[in-house]
Amino acid sequence: MISSYKERIASRLTLVTSMIILVVFGVIYFVANLTVIDTIDRELGLETDKHKGQIFLVNGEIRFLHMDEWEEMEHSQIQLNPIFIEIVDLNGKSMDRSPNLRENHLSFSPEKSAKKEAWTLRLGASEVRQMQIPLITAGKQEGYLLVAKSFDDSRELLNNLRNVLLILYPGILLSLFLTMRYLAGKSIEPIQQIIRKTNQITQSNLNERIPLAEANDEIGQLTRSINELLERLEASLNREKQFTSDASHELRTPLSVLRGTLEVLIRKPRTAEEYVEKIKTSLSSIDRMSATIDQLLALAREEKGKNLVKEELELITFLEEIVDETASEQNRKITFQSQSGIPIYLKANEKSLQLILGNLLQNAIKYSMPETEIFVKTGLNVGTPYIEICDSGSGISKEYLEKIFDPFFREKEAVDQLIPGTGLGLAIVKKLSQESGIKVSVSSEKGKGSTFRLDFPNS
Repeated sequence: MISSYKERIASRLTLVTSMIILVVFGVIYFVANLTVIDTIDRELGLETDKHKGQIFLVNGEIRFLHMDEWEEMEHSQIQLNPIFIEIVDLNGKSMDRSPNLRENHLSFSPEKSAKKEAWTLRLGASEVRQMQIPLITAGKQEGYLLVAKSFDDSRELLNNLRNVLLILYPGILLSLFLTMRYLAGKSIEPIQQIIRKTNQITQSNLNERIPLAEANDEIGQLTRSINELLERLEASLNREKQFTSDASHELRTPLSVLRGTLEVLIRKPRTAEEYVEKIKTSLSSIDRMSATIDQLLALAREEKGKNLVKEELELITFLEEIVDETASEQNRKITFQSQSGIPIYLKANEKSLQLILGNLLQNAIKYSMPETEIFVKTGLNVGTPYIEICDSGSGISKEYLEKIFDPFFREKEAVDQLIPGTGLGLAIVKKLSQESGIKVSVSSEKGKGSTFRLDFPNS
């Protein structure tokens, strides 16, 4: 079963926090244990230092500096945090011990005496902490002094601390998980609101947007991203609707002309000249539909957003070839001007650039008088290559400059003058330019001509 997002957040945070708490509890217990042992070892050190100067071995016999110290209650009884003392010879044989040891003996460990190191051991039913030091008389070692202190109270303290930590740990984890779960639920409430609102948006109300909460946090960024996505979807859907409507209109017109022409032909017998004239009209309509379909297919291929393979080309030579070829085919005067004294190299898709320039040159030819000259210019602007196609044709009204790149858009004046075209050429130019990273711009003055400019990205 898949858990909810807030439960996954709570579980992950609880897991991480549980590891941190476990480490903290471990450190607490370790420090407490170290502190207790260090305290007892310090007391043992003081005790051994005190008795070291009071007990002597002389020729195998024990001598006490103060006999009353040996007979203290803490050496006689096993209660009240007692001190255990035992004197042994060099071989570990017990020579004397405090009465509270009774029948027990302390542990003999010569190797630890030199380091004055303490250790823990069992003494009957009790646990003690022991230290061992050598007894030296007149520079000669005669035996060892074994001193121990009860560890029962300290062990009980450490066990209580351990038990408390073990009991607290699951309780803390449970309360932590519930708290994290609640806070995670509160944190994702804005996301749940976004989900509910997004589910309400369909194709029929694509203009609705998600209300923006905090503008600077991650939820606000998510909301803005979704709203921007909805705007792009709405714009794309509107373009699709407009494209379908315009395509239907553009194809319906020549079809209507073709159908009307054929209907006229079959009403009654016609002369050969009339048949030829009507057939020419029909072929013209077919040519118009073919051109429209070809442009639609070209635009559709570019709408797929395929990645264009860019290769290095020398721009001046490339433009000279295109200008010469177009001028020869169209029988028009097209002048190429290079404003750079050095070759211009850039990376571009050759076929894509040919199609862009071909459409721009075709437009310049269609919308300018046959006797006027068309200029193709290239150069470098702050190290960036550019191309300009300039004509002295009819120009474009200012209010239409932003619309000329829309599919099927044509000025009414061009339609009235029966200038051939489908309104798709500049749409293809814009799409190809976007795919290639080329900035396309236009400046125009009505009645004086237009200049289309292509600025290439830095290679």
